[in-house]
Amino acid sequence: MPNPLITHASQPYPLVASSNDSDPPSRRGDTIPVPRAKRRRHQPLKVANQIPQIRRKEIEKALEKGSKTPEKWSRSSSWKSHRIGGKLVKPGTVRHIEYDLMDVEIGESWPIPITIIHGARPGPVVTISGAIHGNELVGPLALTYLRAPSIIGEDKAIDPALVAGTIRIVPIVNMPGYRRRSRYMTDGRDLNRFFPGNEDSNTTSRVAHRLWQEIFSPSDHIIDLHSAALGRTNMPQIRVNLANRLSNRSARAFGTEVILDSEGPRGSLRRTADDAGISCITYEGGGADESDPEAIQIAMYGILNVLRSLKVIPGYPSRPRFRLLASGSVWLRSDYGGLLDVLTPAGSFIEEGELVATVTDPEYPGKSMEIRTPTQGLLICTATHPFVTTGTPIGHLLPIIKGLKTVRRRLDEEGLLVLSGADGDPPWREDDDIEDISVEGVWEGGSPDAEWGENPESAAEEEAEEADQI
Repeated sequence: MPNPLITHASQPYPLVASSNDSDPPSRRGDTIPVPRAKRRRHQPLKVANQIPQIRRKEIEKALEKGSKTPEKWSRSSSWKSHRIGGKLVKPGTVRHIEYDLMDVEIGESWPIPITIIHGARPGPVVTISGAIHGNELVGPLALTYLRAPSIIGEDKAIDPALVAGTIRIVPIVNMPGYRRRSRYMTDGRDLNRFFPGNEDSNTTSRVAHRLWQEIFSPSDHIIDLHSAALGRTNMPQIRVNLANRLSNRSARAFGTEVILDSEGPRGSLRRTADDAGISCITYEGGGADESDPEAIQIAMYGILNVLRSLKVIPGYPSRPRFRLLASGSVWLRSDYGGLLDVLTPAGSFIEEGELVATVTDPEYPGKSMEIRTPTQGLLICTATHPFVTTGTPIGHLLPIIKGLKTVRRRLDEEGLLVLSGADGDPPWREDDDIEDISVEGVWEGGSPDAEWGENPESAAEEEAEEADQI
């Protein structure tokens, strides 16, 4: 069976290699690294080791619970056609369908494309989604490549005859927002704050309800692909509730270095799925309205890693040399107003007191103010919009204290962390060989993105409160 991905000089993004995945990892083909589009313009260096004790106990307690393979996944069970949107997919086949976000007699129904690979053998249902926010394009691009004949087909990375379970790929969830190049639905609401939805409420809530009932809740595992909102960019990372045993497993299996432990905002798909006992992880990479080759490649590697880990497809899952398990962060802010020039892109490793950005103002020519980091660590997100006022976040930093030698080995000559999968086909290694480096702290505002200006409270809750007052 072919190796998952390789980047060819004639192709802008990674596709499929021709080496044999059944071979030992040492015999697999090499890949050509994707060149970085953004380079740092300064220097770097340094990582921590303790999730807070209370949170650590919650995670350990969750992981103590044993689990058995569901009887319906056993080879002795009957394995029937998969039903979705009123359509059937026979075992061992692939089907591309359109699914209507709205069931209406007149008006726009907003059909979205879905690819279903219904395996020849029993197994879990894995749903992979992109563009719940319509202007986040890393997900649609990665899933478009994942749906291609170079990935899906006989003797390819995803061979329906060898798949155990069902893989459902939804490259664009929020089609109305995607068509309008907007994060939001047509009524201006954030779809990822309205799950599980309400069929008798506003447009966004109705769409969320239909998606939840027919697409997401029948899943055993969900991988949800995102990018940063307008005005910033994320280095590739996974967000997960580590106290959910199944989600914890998927997050580690994804195979990237940075894992942020949080429950997710109220009304988000991830939090709703966790509450329903469904494994769900969120992948973040790149920014809105942009194509990020590195984030796309890592997303594709990660999805195949999870599928391999779940035994949905055969092969060895690749793993990074270490993982940063973060429960908090430090914010870099501007103390000045004007135009921002970021010198250290997302993914940079920086030391305490290092210059990370400058602020100038056309009204004060010749005057430049410096922004320096208060502590050492890894920049996981940076601002891209140049206009700032005093207090504006310009960088999101994981404070790092220990594990320095481990992390230094993965810094390039410019001090950026080389993520697993970014420099070619990552190697297979035992999970026991991976160093888990925990980064302690709390999420200011209650979630990793709260200080960027997003309301940590659910828009759905606000709607409910307004309804009670009418």
